Amino acid sequence: MATSVRAIWQGFVRGSLGTGAAVAARAVGALVLNKLVALYGGAGGLTQLAQFQNLMALFGALPTDGVQVGATARLAPLRPGSGRYRAWLGAALFLTTVVGLAAGAVLLATGGPRWSVGPVGLFTGAMLLVMGQALLSTALLAAGRRGAYVAQSVALSLLGTAAAAGALAAGWSLPRVLLAYVVGQALTLPLALGAARRAGLLQGLGLRWPSSSAQRGLLRFVLMAAGALLFGRAVDYAVRAWLMAHFAPAQTDLWQAVAKLSDNYTLVVTALLSTVFYPRLAALVAQPAQARRYLGAVLGLLATSLAAGLGAIYIFRDILLSLLFAPRLLAARDLLAPQLLGDWAKFLSWVFLYQLLARARTWPYLAVQAASAALYVALLAGLLPRFGLHGLVLAHAARYGVLVVACGAWYIWK
Repeated sequence: MATSVRAIWQGFVRGSLGTGAAVAARAVGALVLNKLVALYGGAGGLTQLAQFQNLMALFGALPTDGVQVGATARLAPLRPGSGRYRAWLGAALFLTTVVGLAAGAVLLATGGPRWSVGPVGLFTGAMLLVMGQALLSTALLAAGRRGAYVAQSVALSLLGTAAAAGALAAGWSLPRVLLAYVVGQALTLPLALGAARRAGLLQGLGLRWPSSSAQRGLLRFVLMAAGALLFGRAVDYAVRAWLMAHFAPAQTDLWQAVAKLSDNYTLVVTALLSTVFYPRLAALVAQPAQARRYLGAVLGLLATSLAAGLGAIYIFRDILLSLLFAPRLLAARDLLAPQLLGDWAKFLSWVFLYQLLARARTWPYLAVQAASAALYVALLAGLLPRFGLHGLVLAHAARYGVLVVACGAWYIWK
């Protein structure tokens, strides 16, 4: 019997409330860090923080968006400690390590004078530990250990923010503060190992060459994540680097205040979609009609609730910009409306794209990512020279407006 829309909504909301503590901890940590850097990091500090966090996201993109997404889909139906479970988890750990080391080598080769052997080694080592913690947290969530997952999120937020705050209080330069931030997050790995061991997730997982078939299975998800990395995060990183080179730090901080505000609620939406919506959608892959009904019901719920939430942010924009960042960034209010509109369309388009992820539709997923990135670059080329920083948020709104309309048309046609 088909599940009613009301029952789907109730299940989604219950699952969302279950991950609320983890989402809240990460959001609070991000808000505190943004505030500290806005107040004490100097002109351009907020932009440097965003660029560093974007580098962290680039570094962890393939493990997070590829290996962990694949591991969630493969581990969820299996019994921890079983042979197949060990094969998938072992392959996930192996691929995470290989990708992390390769990313470190790329950073050393392309990072320039700032990224010499010492900083790259410290950053790479810390990120490997952070990615290991994230994979174990994913395994805990897939095994239904929501409480342990929440505890890991809280610890990650507390330790990372505390390390950065301590470094700022000690008068360290901002680059050293940012390295302290990632090192603080890395200290959560022993906690994750303890939680995974108590949950029996590491049972029988010894030092052996990982399963070749499991590696191949996860590489399909890694390939899709490579599309998101190349056509998403890499483009964002390049755009921010270009802005930092062509606009004054005080100007880029205005746009970055809007972008960081967006990052905070994006963190919430991403967590809900990845921990509540995606696992359920993946479980319905063998039932296309039920999957379509579930997607449509969640889409309707999100469209209205996100519109209300983003509308409230716009109404209280002056209070939020002053409270979360600094009074000098109030001028960023003029950039907020297109950013909010673009984010609303972006979140809804993600709902459609998760269907391609759940079904492991590699090439359609990559095609959508490439087309979206190409459209964004074309819009930036046309709007930035004419509108300056306003052109950036206008391009963001137009990009995702076109994407969500295209995804909606495809959904209706199919």
